[in-house]
This record gives sequence, structure tokens and C-alpha cells, in this order.
Amino acid sequence: MKTLIWSLLLCAIALPTYVAASGRPNIILIFADDLGWKDVGYQGSDFFETPNIDRLASEGMVFTAGYAAAGNCAPSRACLLSGNYTPRHHVYAVGSTDRGDKGAQRLVPIPNKNGLAKANVTVADALKASGYVTGHFGKWHLAGKDGALPTQQGFDVSFDSFGLGDEQEGSEGNKAGPPSDPKGVFTLTTKACEFIQANKEKPFFCYLAHHAIHSPLQGRTESIAKFKAKTPGSQHSNPLYAACVYDLDASVGLLLEKLKDLELDKNTLLVFTSDNGGTQQSSQEPLRGDKGCYYEGGVREPFIVRWPGVTEPSSKCNVPVINIDLFPTFLAAAGADVPANKTLDGESLVPLLRGENTLQRNSIFWHFPGYLDSPVIRGRELDVQTGFRSRPVSVIHKGDWKLHLYHEEWQLDGGRDKLETNNAVELYNLSDDIGERNNLVVKNAPKRDELLDELLAWFKSTNALIPNERNPNYDAVAGTSQAKNNSKRNKKKKP
Repeated sequence: MKTLIWSLLLCAIALPTYVAASGRPNIILIFADDLGWKDVGYQGSDFFETPNIDRLASEGMVFTAGYAAAGNCAPSRACLLSGNYTPRHHVYAVGSTDRGDKGAQRLVPIPNKNGLAKANVTVADALKASGYVTGHFGKWHLAGKDGALPTQQGFDVSFDSFGLGDEQEGSEGNKAGPPSDPKGVFTLTTKACEFIQANKEKPFFCYLAHHAIHSPLQGRTESIAKFKAKTPGSQHSNPLYAACVYDLDASVGLLLEKLKDLELDKNTLLVFTSDNGGTQQSSQEPLRGDKGCYYEGGVREPFIVRWPGVTEPSSKCNVPVINIDLFPTFLAAAGADVPANKTLDGESLVPLLRGENTLQRNSIFWHFPGYLDSPVIRGRELDVQTGFRSRPVSVIHKGDWKLHLYHEEWQLDGGRDKLETNNAVELYNLSDDIGERNNLVVKNAPKRDELLDELLAWFKSTNALIPNERNPNYDAVAGTSQAKNNSKRNKKKKP
């Protein structure tokens, strides 16, 4: 009965019919969950295998500096769908910005919004208004008390599953699927393919947001066996993690074949990327950090765009791009206008896709005014000791340069006057230090001041909320003691 209702719903969407000759491309966004920059074959993994994603990379353009707009799931998705940086929608974290040892938090964090507000016009709203039929398949993670459901934010249809039956629209949580359908990757892909087939004569936008590879990790029995039999790599060696990635890749292959069978591949703009960096289950070296932080390992992603006739096969672009750029990119590709009264923080990537190598903007930004627990790989020493992935921080990336501004030290330890000693700022040249190991905050004061000035101006332009209230529960003595205890434990652990 559910299958019948689903089929009727897909066929009953009454929108104008278009054909490929109209020049309006179909648009597909495949959004992985927790897939890191080094978790795909084309990025040089010595153990994981992703033949279909690699093929997609060979047929399109790879952005070598492609980024998520936040270090973890919900804010990254809010940025992607709204086209806005976090200061505009206030989704900064999953659940709360007040996570971790309260006695070690020096500032009161800025409160988090749990969900993307219905009033915030999404890319699905905009494309639907332009005549596209829109479908969402998989994870949403934005329907909390402050948010709305996919069908309230521009999607004609929405479907979610872990392969164990339908999930309620907008449901949250992560779980495994059946052994034959880990994380529901094949169910979600099949439903997306049904949507594509039902609307093949119309321009469509398909947002396929997988639950894979988010924990709990899961792979097909034969996939796990394959990697258990494989010689471990020097960087990666986890058979279960590899199997989960491999099965996600297999689902991508099914969608690519469906497009080819329907002869839609030549008129479809397809993007593959991830919501945030990988977890500690997979090293992202040479990148520093992982999911939840704002070092490169937390935000740099696999980022591929294939648009036949526009992108050159096997091409690469080293211009920094970020997932908020997809909203204006999709509008430009569709020939659609920006909705009235809608502010977009990103910039269309169409010039880059056509082979030009510059954008009008010079910088991209991140803003996280809160606390996340569980330290990351090669995080800040104090954060590792006190158990934080991130403390309040804002970041600017301009050209080869990246600057981190930590609000605790900025607000409480002398600010700009004490930059050379208070650890409020870290400055890295990513062109020769992608691992963010060599802090140049003292050695290159002119570049530091240039980026800092631009970041402070960006705060004003976006009305960014900066934590400035001292935490009355902060206990410097207890925090120091806790840090020492954690430091002792960390030294006993294997690196």
C-alpha cells in the first residue's frame, strides 16, 4: 500500500513539462554524512575503495579546497539549504552549543537554534518556484523545535529510511539497516531513482542525503570480508569503515547508471560532497583535526561537480569553495532568480565550472560561538586536555591563508593588544602547511592583521553574535586540575 501511495504521489505532482532541449539541467546533490577528505580513492586513500566516486571525479571537476560551512551535521545542512552562514540562521551545533565540562568554559555560549526556521527560504523553495520538481531522500536533521519539515521548506516529496521501512518525515537519530542494505544506502538511492524516472520529462532537483557513513558503521557481509582480506594501508586499515564507504560508493554507482539508462546524464548537474569532516575512526592526515572542529580535518571535504558540456572531465579547481555556494550555483544553472528579500552569502560556481579560475569574493568564513565536547586529533593542547573538540571560534580563509580567532582569549585575555602572547589567534599558510602545524601569528603580523580586520568586519556585516559574558561556573583551579588529569590519561593512550 505504501508503495502504491508513493508511486501515485510521484506521478501526481502537477508541474510544467520540460525536455532536455530547454537547456535547464536537472540537479542532483548527493550529500554524504561524516565522509572525510581522505576517505575516497581519488584523494589517495591506501585502503578504502570508491570506484564510482572516483569515476565521477574523472568525469567532472574536483574542487581540491571544497569545504562544509560547519564542523558538524545540523549547522552544515542549515548552511547548505539556506545559502547562509551560521550567524544568519543561528544553527551552530547539533542540539546545544553548551556541551562539555561547564567548569572549563570561560564564556557563556551563544544559544543554539534547533532547526532551520520555516521562514528561511531554501534552495528547494527557490527551485520549486522556478518550475523544478523537488525531492528529498534521507537525512534532514533540521526539524527540531525551531525548524520545519522538508515538505514545509520547498520539497514536493520527502522520504527517509534506514532500509528497515519508512521513517517519519524529519525524524532524527542514527541506526543500522539490514545486512543487505547498510545505513539504508540502497533503499534511499532506489527511491531517488524512482523519483528521477517519474519526473524525467521535467527539470528536477534531487537531494539525496545519506545516513552513511555516520556511526554506527555498517557494511554488507561480503564488503566486510573483502576488506578483512585486504592488506592494511599505512594510513587506513579498518575493514568495517572501509566496507561502509565501499557500500556508499556502490549506491552512487546505481544512481549514475540510472541516469545513463534514462539518457539524463548529459543534462544533469550532479554534485557529490559531505556534511563535515571524518571522525576519529579514520585519519585525515595530513589534515589536522576531524569532525566538530574548524581545523582542515573538520571542514575540508570531497567536493565533485559533474555537468557535461560545462565541466571539463578530470579537471581540478583549487579556488576555495564552500557548500553555501551551491544555492546560487543551482539558481544560476537553472536560470532562476534569487528570491525576493533573500540574502545569499555564497557565490555561484558556474564561472569556475566553465574553466575560469576566479570568483568575485576573496574570503570564506566559519563562526561557532559555543562548546563541543570530545577532543579531536591534533586539536589545541588546552582543548585536548580539557576534553573539547572546539571552543568558541571564528575562522577566515583567504587565498592561501587561514586565521582562527578564539573568543575566550580574545575577550578575556587582552584581545588585540596581547595577540603575540594570549593565544587568541592562529595563522597558517595552507599552501605549504595544509596540516596547520606552523602558527605564523607572530612571524607575519601584517597578514594576521589583514585577515583579522576582515573577519571583524564580517562579524558586523552578518550581525554575528559573539560570546562575551563570563561563565559564573568557570573554575580555573578545577579546570587546571582536570586538564592535568586528562593530560596524564592522554599520554598513556596510543597516538
